[in-house]
Amino acid sequence: YLRTFIYPFFTRGRPFPLQLLFFGTLFCIYNGFLQGYYLIYCAEYPNDWCTDIRFTSGLFLFLLGMGINIHSDLLLRQLRKPGEVTYKIPQGGLFTYVSGANYFGEIVEWFGFAIATWSLPAFAFAFFTLCCIGPRAYHHHRYYLKTFTDYPKSRKALIPFVF
Repeated sequence: YLRTFIYPFFTRGRPFPLQLLFFGTLFCIYNGFLQGYYLIYCAEYPNDWCTDIRFTSGLFLFLLGMGINIHSDLLLRQLRKPGEVTYKIPQGGLFTYVSGANYFGEIVEWFGFAIATWSLPAFAFAFFTLCCIGPRAYHHHRYYLKTFTDYPKSRKALIPFVF
C-alpha cells in the first residue's frame, strides 16, 4: 500500500504514470477487501494466537520486510537530485547484496503477513507478490549489469547470496 499511495509522491525524475497509480489503487482496494473479509468473517483464531509461533514469527518477518522495504525506497529516492532522470547504481543497505532490495523487503513483508494470519488469501497475495515483483527484480538486475560496467558482479537479483 505504501508503494501505491505514498511512494509516487516522493519519486524524483520522471513523472509517475497516473495509470499505474490507478491500477495500483484498484488492486489495493480489491486485495484489502479480500484480506479484511477473510480475517473478519472467516478466520477463527484461538485465544492464545498472539503467542503462537506462527503469529510471532510472521509478525517479525512482516516488520523486518517493512523495514527493509522502507529503507530501500529511501535509498532509491536519494539516488537522484530533483529533475535528474539518469539511472544510478543503488548503494547501501541490502543493495549491497541484491539489485532488488526493495522488492525483497516487500516479498518478506507479505510472506510474514501470510504466516502471521495463517490464511489462504494472505498466502495467495504473498505468492502473487513474489510472481509479480520477483521478475521485475531480475530484469532490473540484468539492466544494471548491462548498463553499468562497474556494477558489482557479486550482487544477486533478489535473494541475498542465492538468486
